[in-house]
Amino acid sequence: MVKQTKNTLRDAVYNSLKKMIVTAQIPPGARVTENDIAAKLNVSRTPIREAFNRLERDGLITGRPRQGYVVTEFDLNMFREAFDIREVLDGYSAELAAVAATEEDKIRLREILAECERLAAIPNRTVNDQFQELQVGIDLHRVIAQIGGNAMLHGMLCGILDKCQHYVWAELLWLDEWKITRQEHTKIVEAICNGEVELAGKLARSHVRGSRDGILRLLQARSDYQTFLTKAS
Repeated sequence: MVKQTKNTLRDAVYNSLKKMIVTAQIPPGARVTENDIAAKLNVSRTPIREAFNRLERDGLITGRPRQGYVVTEFDLNMFREAFDIREVLDGYSAELAAVAATEEDKIRLREILAECERLAAIPNRTVNDQFQELQVGIDLHRVIAQIGGNAMLHGMLCGILDKCQHYVWAELLWLDEWKITRQEHTKIVEAICNGEVELAGKLARSHVRGSRDGILRLLQARSDYQTFLTKAS
């Protein structure tokens, strides 16, 4: 029981910190310390230290010698590389899932879509509601890869998805593409459930490309705005 309680606390601290970072409550470039976060979350430093290790593996924070950790800033090269790999992995995992999906798998996929719709229908949605939909949508990609049955592919895609969350959040929130994302997810799932291998892969790759292009527009707009402010000052 003690072990279970500890694991629950670790996960809760990790998820709370991840949400604060992904949603920019702790902005890119900000320094994070065990003492500050422990005081904010009212927990000891031990689960904070473990959460920092996990978040560094996720690529959400970066350790610096004698400085502790800082929230990872947007890196255009890393973003391009991550989404290029995602396009390949997501497409292939959708094709494998279209071949391997059982009736139970299809029910599970449709339940995930239903949960996204439930979260979308909440009146006056909070950041927590939106973040929860983001997590469920990302989990859909993990489940599709799991259904495909290739354990190495699943592990690689999960690692890439962890590194993409703050980019996807920016796209959904600032470009307001929640509805488009839900529609594309639905089409991918239906292709998988119908056993349409080629279509499932095509839709999954198109979904990732569309997300990448939207985020690039956002990053470019931010860059242009910063340049404008610099010239105007």
